[in-house]
Amino acid sequence: MSDFIKPLQNGAPTDYIGLFACSAGIGAEEYCKILEKDHDDYGSIMVKALADRLAEAFAEYLHRLVRIDLWGYSTDEDLTPADLLAVKYHGIRPAPGYPTQPDHTEKRTLWNLLKAEDYELQLTEHLAMLPAASVSGLYFASPSSSYFAVGKIDKDQVTDYAARKGATVEEMERWLSPILGYDVDY
Repeated sequence: MSDFIKPLQNGAPTDYIGLFACSAGIGAEEYCKILEKDHDDYGSIMVKALADRLAEAFAEYLHRLVRIDLWGYSTDEDLTPADLLAVKYHGIRPAPGYPTQPDHTEKRTLWNLLKAEDYELQLTEHLAMLPAASVSGLYFASPSSSYFAVGKIDKDQVTDYAARKGATVEEMERWLSPILGYDVDY
């Protein structure tokens, strides 16, 4: 993904990378418990589904705000909902744990930089986001940026990555297990 960031020019930045975390789930779990206690399972399911959709919509809105107003690299953007769903805008917002950035542990970095816990957003031991209806990721502005999937990786790549992160190879093998191109014996 670093290919999507312009290099320094005369020691000065000419491009940016953004971070975000947002939620529409604060209070949703508590409300769902009330509904479930009243045997309203359907209501609970609907609250969870609506909170998830609102969190995704909020993330999309924030990305639009960055593109048009804050960074202003797409000020003439006028996309239909279908265009948005087809990702017909400049830039991407990949997230840790997804194919473009499969290492979930990078959520810790994101959380620390954003001070997300100050805004009632937490990570579980397994790096799931709480509240559940939360979205986080990175912003890239480059018109050439695109989503891609990291393919299978070999042991030498995991060893190098673990060393650069200051982690053990075993820890990184556990977190990167879906993309390992080799078998691990524990």
